[in-house]
Amino acid sequence: MTLVLHDTMARAKRPFVPVNAERVTMYVCGPTVYNYAHIGNARPVVVFDVLFRVLRHLYGADHVVYAANVTDVDDKINLKAAQEGVPIGAITDRYLAAYNADMAVLGALRPTAQPRATQTMDAIVAMIGRLVAAGAAYAAEGHVLFDTQAYGDYGKLSGRSLDDMIAGARVEVAPYKRRPADFVLWKPSKLGEPVWESPFGPGRPGWHIECSAMIEQVLGLPIDIHGGGNDLIFPHHENELAQGMCADHVEAYANYWLHNGFLNMDSEKMSKSLGNVQLVHDLIQRAPGEALRWALLASHYRQPLAWTDDGVTQARSALDTLYGALRRARDVPAEGDAPSEAFMEALLDDLNTPRANAELFALARRLETGAPTERARAKGELLASGALLGFLQADPEAWFHGGADAALTARIDALIARRVAARAAKDWASADAIRAELTALNVEVMDNPTGATWRLKESA
Repeated sequence: MTLVLHDTMARAKRPFVPVNAERVTMYVCGPTVYNYAHIGNARPVVVFDVLFRVLRHLYGADHVVYAANVTDVDDKINLKAAQEGVPIGAITDRYLAAYNADMAVLGALRPTAQPRATQTMDAIVAMIGRLVAAGAAYAAEGHVLFDTQAYGDYGKLSGRSLDDMIAGARVEVAPYKRRPADFVLWKPSKLGEPVWESPFGPGRPGWHIECSAMIEQVLGLPIDIHGGGNDLIFPHHENELAQGMCADHVEAYANYWLHNGFLNMDSEKMSKSLGNVQLVHDLIQRAPGEALRWALLASHYRQPLAWTDDGVTQARSALDTLYGALRRARDVPAEGDAPSEAFMEALLDDLNTPRANAELFALARRLETGAPTERARAKGELLASGALLGFLQADPEAWFHGGADAALTARIDALIARRVAARAAKDWASADAIRAELTALNVEVMDNPTGATWRLKESA
């Protein structure tokens, strides 16, 4: 089986062939750390975490290098630091730590490298210098700008005319530009903002040049895979590609470009003005991170995803089904440690997570209803398949019992036992009273032929 990925540049699926199977490289645009990440920020993290896991499975964990950058100098960061009266590092360190902690709750593995713009300044300045020397950039009124006419394939990634791209994006209009699409590589710092010395004058870098410099420094060119959200195709990735090619005169910048679809809130764009921004930091207090991860992967990554409370509830219910099968089969030994063939076929087909999730349910049914030898194999394949997607690694009892500590668990277990005894004695009044007490403890009771199990309800 061969991994096939949809390449934005080719506008088609292509079999994945790395430049060097001993060092497979992937770069994904990471966070700007000035606040907590919202759930839309988390979609590419989870999507490309799946790809990272698949690549590690195919080529070996030691042979995949995944870099996700950190933008730690930016207007919003500067404003936040000024409002709090602290250096920008105090803001960026705080929110990068929170970001990494929140993404870990969603099951995302830490990237191999997290380069930071402020720690890549020498490489950024050097790359700008090469662009100026090559005639692909020019100085104007204290700025250094990239000349988009210097790259003949400008616009090839997005596949639109330059006029259409400019009309559909926020392109800064400035009198010192030769052309509207030209973009800033270096700019003067305003009073009170962070400043770095350079041959072009004191200042700080533009956004696009940071990623190109980090890719070159951490991964080297060409890279195998460049990923990010659809919103980054233009201008960010188009500009990255142009300046990277012109600075280094390489034959290729990235061999595969992957982009995930937008995440909308109840079919509306997420925005502060609409008041519908949902932060991961808050969501993980109300629902298990694994359920949020499932909800993010419920649609194919290239399709739009409507984020709803019902979607999270359905995700938790789906995981209840799978963990329930594992709990009922706790005495069945797991045979093997490889994902099922059907599951791998789904994932290798451009990360088709809906199809892969359907195979998890098929394996759970085999675990519940198959012959003893088939059940053992199904359990092994279910656990291995789930692990590759970042699911089903918790103890089933812990999944249902959630955050209940030992004292609460003992109290609930005792109430459940009393209720089972009351029902056996047909003392319905006592059984109902005990159930009401359990409900007050935020416990959902699930009766079954052998007694009853329970779970803590999702927090409001």
